[in-house]
Amino acid sequence: MNPKDSHLSASTTLLEEKQPVDLKEEEQGIEPKGGRKKIRRHSEKRDFKHEETYHEELMDKVIHVNRCAKVVKGGRRYSFGALVVVGDRAGQIGIGFGKANEVADAVKKATESARKKMRRIVRNGDTIPHEVIGEFCGGKVLMKPASPGTGIIAGVIVRSILEAAGIKDVLTKSLGSKNPYNVAKATFKALLQLKSRDEVLHKRGKDILLASQPNTE
Repeated sequence: MNPKDSHLSASTTLLEEKQPVDLKEEEQGIEPKGGRKKIRRHSEKRDFKHEETYHEELMDKVIHVNRCAKVVKGGRRYSFGALVVVGDRAGQIGIGFGKANEVADAVKKATESARKKMRRIVRNGDTIPHEVIGEFCGGKVLMKPASPGTGIIAGVIVRSILEAAGIKDVLTKSLGSKNPYNVAKATFKALLQLKSRDEVLHKRGKDILLASQPNTE
């Protein structure tokens, strides 16, 4: 027998022995020796869908990032302040502020703070039930209900807060300071002042009953 033929037969037997092992490794998503890395695509898609559903439950948006510089002997040290709004687009909303030496850390702190301070607001469909004015320091924001299809007529800061709250049709006007923090907090205060029709009628009925009772003193 030719030694070359014996060498070929030995190599073919080795390839036959290795082939099922490589197939099993490919099925498991393990990188085979001497081949390309094959990963299960359906597992990645599953994780991506989970991340999407998580973000659909709570919407968080960075409204404003402020940079502050401190002059020291060696140069300048920068710190960042982030203002974030968090909402579920169904009536729950919160605003938070965070400060750190990095933007990512500041946003993370602000998001955690906003989630702890979430409050429920009153809506009338896709708009607000009545006209309201919110004030905070120099900030003053006016809001009026609008008919369906009007959209959100507002600036960038007020629009972000209203979108997170789930309001789609409203007319707004900023009447005071342009400071992003004051405008955001004035908008948040205005939303907390909203009351439903049943709450107002119940309050008026209670006041009428108390006024009609005879004075026993």
